Amino acid sequence: MLTYLGIIMVIIGVTIFIIKPFFKESKLLHKFTRQRNIAMILIGLCMSVISGMFFYAEPGTAYAVQYPWGSQKAVVNQGINTKMWGRLIPIQFELPIKYVIPNKKNELGEQSKYANVDKAKYWAFSDAVKARIATSVVISINTADEDQFLSVADRNKTEKNLIRSRIIPNIDQSIKNTCKLMDAQDYISGQASDFDRYFKDQLENGMYVLEEFIATETRETIGDSTTVRTIPNKESKQKRFRIKYHNGEPVREKGNSLRGYGLTVVQAVVTEIDWEPEFDKRLQLQKEEVAQTQLEKQQAEREFYRAQKEIARGEAEKAAERARLEKEQIQKTIEAETKAKVAEFNLIEERKNYEVAQFKAKTQKTMADAQSYENAKLVNAGLTPQERAEWEYKTSVNVAKQLKDLKLPEIYIQDGGKSDKDANLLQSLIGADLAKKMMSQKTSKE
Repeated sequence: MLTYLGIIMVIIGVTIFIIKPFFKESKLLHKFTRQRNIAMILIGLCMSVISGMFFYAEPGTAYAVQYPWGSQKAVVNQGINTKMWGRLIPIQFELPIKYVIPNKKNELGEQSKYANVDKAKYWAFSDAVKARIATSVVISINTADEDQFLSVADRNKTEKNLIRSRIIPNIDQSIKNTCKLMDAQDYISGQASDFDRYFKDQLENGMYVLEEFIATETRETIGDSTTVRTIPNKESKQKRFRIKYHNGEPVREKGNSLRGYGLTVVQAVVTEIDWEPEFDKRLQLQKEEVAQTQLEKQQAEREFYRAQKEIARGEAEKAAERARLEKEQIQKTIEAETKAKVAEFNLIEERKNYEVAQFKAKTQKTMADAQSYENAKLVNAGLTPQERAEWEYKTSVNVAKQLKDLKLPEIYIQDGGKSDKDANLLQSLIGADLAKKMMSQKTSKE
């Protein structure tokens, strides 16, 4: 601006010097004295020289300065710098490029003056569904390598030309390739992040080389797991594309990369997608169908779990009944075993009692035999009638007392093999009584 103003001042001053002799009577020209004309020319020259020698570098902008004598330099720091009437090519450090879906009034809305904004275009996915894709891309230039920056500025001349001829074509090609790699249904089913990843990778490292392939039909399970049907898919007969790989790495188109220009992709995302009306209708129907399917699935799962609950309740009742019966069985078994043990112990006790009673009986028998023998000896010795009467009295009292004290067992089991050797107690007492009577008769006869 100062350059143009200075040149105008110089032209006006020179013109006044030329035409003033021909208009001597003009009062206006008389106001421009010789000194004023010279001062105006000098000021104009200074203004044009100063503005041509220096420029102000704005922050966030790199400048390629091309001098008239052929050399050039890069200026990346803000402030006043020399340009010496050279040419300036300003390029921002980061170049925001946006595709925006216009509103109903066909307006793009409020945007920054530093961003390059265009209307979003329609792109076709692999299943032929079209949509306008709004993207936000930020490209960073390489200011660390001065030679590369100057080369990019020299080849593209202006920042706008760099964006239009280099960056936007790469963005469009990346979107086109990425749309070929997936269906619209795949995008809304969870592959949106893959779309962004493919989009950014192609922008930064180069476009993928795509190859056609025949899609195989997928088998879908209908009903329970034992009933499997193959659902024909007409879309599978269309052309499908996938990334071509070599040695595990994707094959890329040569010479079609922003990295070759020293540009780095800072951001590349899809901000919005406006599907065509036909797909919106189909998508709405699909959402309703999915909602209905989910509802039926939930109902089926509810019935299934209800049946499982009834089965579990029946199993629990059976287990409780089984436990109750097993408990009763165990109680009865324990009671029977207890009775058997008690009977066994009673039998052992009775046997011991019998053995004790038998031993006592034998003892009493032995004592009775000894007493009978003693009595017989005394009789044989010859007693006086008074002594014999006293002896008989004492003997009868003693025997009666022993019979009274004697307790015979209620049950007596006799061993047949020993009947001749061991007589029972009753026989012994009867024998003793007979012996006494015989001795009495013998004594009376004498």
